[in-house]
Amino acid sequence: MVSVAVLASHSALDVLDGARDEGLKTIAVAKRGRDRAYREFPVVDKLIVLDDYRDILKIVDELRREEAVFVPNRSFAVYVGYDAIEREFAVPIFGNRYLLRWEERVGPQNYYRLLDEGGIRRPRTFRVDEVDRPVIVKMPEAERRVERGFFIARDRDDLLKKARRLADAGVIKLEDLQSASIEELVLGAHFNANYFYSVVRRRLELHSFDRRIQSDLDGVYRLPARDQLELDPEVRYVEVGHEPATIRESLLEKVFDIGYRFVEAARRLVPPGVIGPFTLQFIVTPQLDLVVYDVAPRIGGGTNVYIGVGGQYSKLYWGRPISIGRRIAIEIREAAERGLLSEVTT
Repeated sequence: MVSVAVLASHSALDVLDGARDEGLKTIAVAKRGRDRAYREFPVVDKLIVLDDYRDILKIVDELRREEAVFVPNRSFAVYVGYDAIEREFAVPIFGNRYLLRWEERVGPQNYYRLLDEGGIRRPRTFRVDEVDRPVIVKMPEAERRVERGFFIARDRDDLLKKARRLADAGVIKLEDLQSASIEELVLGAHFNANYFYSVVRRRLELHSFDRRIQSDLDGVYRLPARDQLELDPEVRYVEVGHEPATIRESLLEKVFDIGYRFVEAARRLVPPGVIGPFTLQFIVTPQLDLVVYDVAPRIGGGTNVYIGVGGQYSKLYWGRPISIGRRIAIEIREAAERGLLSEVTT
């Protein structure tokens, strides 16, 4: 029987727990100094500890001997790198390995193209000299390049002023501004919709919703408006957790619509398209429009909120709530039993 392997970060605990529930052997590949959780929680059958995440390329033969199916997460994408994943990591990956690089906002492969191909509404984007309204600026942090630094600006002059202030504080680099993603600021309620496209069952499933907890935005929320104005903090928007959410039923029609549109767009632009989990992050406006502002073409970071509980909407498919991690394991197990592993891996 196949094993389920995952880079020990991001959503790995959900993946490992789900695989154990389905009776599959679990393998966690951890970085030294960040391996404690995978020793403490008894969900790992084999723990491989490396000095650097990218050293996973050195253990390809070991993973193949274990008949591992590797489940990608965001940490795998950013620490190992798209080129290495596509050309060097000769282990079957659950899902479409060529879709991972489309999570970026810049370059020829970016999720704006996927959304536009699917006719899915997204925020309008600008170059610096085009900004004529409130925007949110998304760019790498100065030191932690894999983290995205966000800030809000009223207009172009405010954008340049805040960018200089953040650069002086060492938060961002001014030279990154020209390649930054600058989006119109859309106000509304934020949701992450966690989907699963099953190749084995030929259907799209909506499993759950969650919302981000961000630092130090969460702390600023808790301050009275007077104190916010007096302190004038530079909010960092660093993602540190998630919380469960539900959405009003009358909006589910639109949630399914953008999910199906995304699946079809990915099939056209990045064949074979979506395999398994993906997340669409969107804003619901007061007019009840859905505006997708971010995409995760793999398991989302917020699925950990449903470990041991299961996504609330998943019960409507399975008669019991299951997590995305367990849904991945079910797909892998069923594909292996039916001789379809080559259809759910790349």
